[in-house]
Amino acid sequence: MALPAAAAALALGGAGLTAVPAQADEAPRHTGVERPAQDSAAELQARVDGAKAVLKAKAEKEGAEAGTQESPKAAESSAPGSSTIDPKIIGGVDATITEAPWMVQLYYFDDRGTADSADDIGFFCGGTLVSPAKVLTAAHCVDGLDWNKNGTVTGGTSKLFTSGEGTTVGVWRQWRNPGYSDTTLKGDVAVLTLGSPLPYKPIQPAQYGASYAAGTPGTVYGWGRTTSLNEDISPTLKKATIPVQSDATCTGAYGSEFVPGAMLCAGNAATGQDAGTVSPCNGDSGGPLVVNGRIAGVVSWGVKDCVATGARSVFAKTATYAGPINHRIDDANLNFDDKADLFARNSLGEGFGYHSTGTSLTNPASWGDWRDANLVRQSDLNRDDFQDFLYRKTNGELWVFSYDVATEQWLDRRVGTGWSGYRNLAVAGDLTADGHPDLTASDSGGTLYLWPGRGNGTFGTKVKIGVGWGSYQVYGKGDFTGDGRPDLLARDSSARLWVYKGTGNPSWPFSARVQVGSGWNFTAYATTGDITGDGHADFLVRDANGYLWAYKSSGSATTPFVTANRVRVGTGWKSYTLFG
Repeated sequence: MALPAAAAALALGGAGLTAVPAQADEAPRHTGVERPAQDSAAELQARVDGAKAVLKAKAEKEGAEAGTQESPKAAESSAPGSSTIDPKIIGGVDATITEAPWMVQLYYFDDRGTADSADDIGFFCGGTLVSPAKVLTAAHCVDGLDWNKNGTVTGGTSKLFTSGEGTTVGVWRQWRNPGYSDTTLKGDVAVLTLGSPLPYKPIQPAQYGASYAAGTPGTVYGWGRTTSLNEDISPTLKKATIPVQSDATCTGAYGSEFVPGAMLCAGNAATGQDAGTVSPCNGDSGGPLVVNGRIAGVVSWGVKDCVATGARSVFAKTATYAGPINHRIDDANLNFDDKADLFARNSLGEGFGYHSTGTSLTNPASWGDWRDANLVRQSDLNRDDFQDFLYRKTNGELWVFSYDVATEQWLDRRVGTGWSGYRNLAVAGDLTADGHPDLTASDSGGTLYLWPGRGNGTFGTKVKIGVGWGSYQVYGKGDFTGDGRPDLLARDSSARLWVYKGTGNPSWPFSARVQVGSGWNFTAYATTGDITGDGHADFLVRDANGYLWAYKSSGSATTPFVTANRVRVGTGWKSYTLFG
């Protein structure tokens, strides 16, 4: 495929952008974007209290109705059209927050702007901290709701509805799996981006393609109901060990309501009563099923009251949705939305930020003087959802320019010296599957090394991961092939483009190369992540005429870039000497 051979090109969102040279600025480096202030502690606590009041009123009403009814209630379902599905978790023993530091509580409260409490919306869900500023939960806990306006997340405590224990923060933005169905609960996963990072150890979702044999033990955590006899949720964190079941087992129990591949079945058959039943129930929605140290499933649904004879617990299978989940864990950018942005420095040494809207790039914002840099890479090195700049000075020193949450200011910190001899520096993402972005680079002899990220903006000791990279130019930031693992792109001396798929294996992080194009005779390249917002990393290139082109990834492992997806971003980019 001669990908760059397209004769026609569309402007990305209308008129092409022209880069107008600006004078070098000696002002301190900055991003030009300030994150809006978060809600006060009092407001966040008010949401917790409001959710508690709504849940209490609901439990009291359910109890009163149960005492007057002559026959069992019909199955209540949050999945319209289904007689079985009911998102909820029972049983278990006490768990400490020390053994599950990644467990968080999600409170939602909306008084609807009225003085009447009868129309208040309030509920509770579980969630899992998958990075300091990201929480994995169920889509049915997020769907149709405004968590930024009405949500609160609490971590660091095993107790429910507390004030002053743990850490409570707001929600910055929310992502609900676009493939989620509120009828079938297929694709029941969502990610919340927190207003501030939480200082607790996260846990990683299962990787794409992971499988768990029937009988493998898993541990489910949550604050859900501990009995089928009332609606009260547990005031303290609980856990239970349940075995993974085969897809056939849940299909036998639920028929077509269980969707193999999208859902995970676990737990022994319920007995029809509390005694002998171990199962998730109301209040556990969104919490994790942990298998082999990874989040294998997100609590999704079960039957009403959770103990019906023969019932099994159903989870969203996180490995199936590793691509979109992992992308949302690593979607930090320069203006705090969900789309990657472009850094460019002009010939006078002034840096500029171009923010992506998904269909266009905004007019540039000046970031001050970058004359001392000869390489710039963007990455959220500590996963606080503030994009960091890894840059190399002309004297060979490697530095990180990042936002310090404690002091609320942007700071420069030197990473190390002696980097002039390395080329092809790339921060593709979490190559070792430990939750931290890693650094790769090749030396003058063509040996490729990996420096594992520590999650605090520094890197561990380098590890040799390949040879024969001397003739390549290497680029990468994110997942080009759609499996949730970051990849590398390499251009050889014949202008052929190759993709090296990430494996998630720290000993051998890339699979064999696959050619994905030829004729890549461009004068500059930039890989900053997903600029379109579709969950796949994209590729920016500049041609000899000064045109900047965006190659939108298709998410295919063999043809991630196609001519039809190439669009012209603008003209006048010849004056820029550095992209990142």
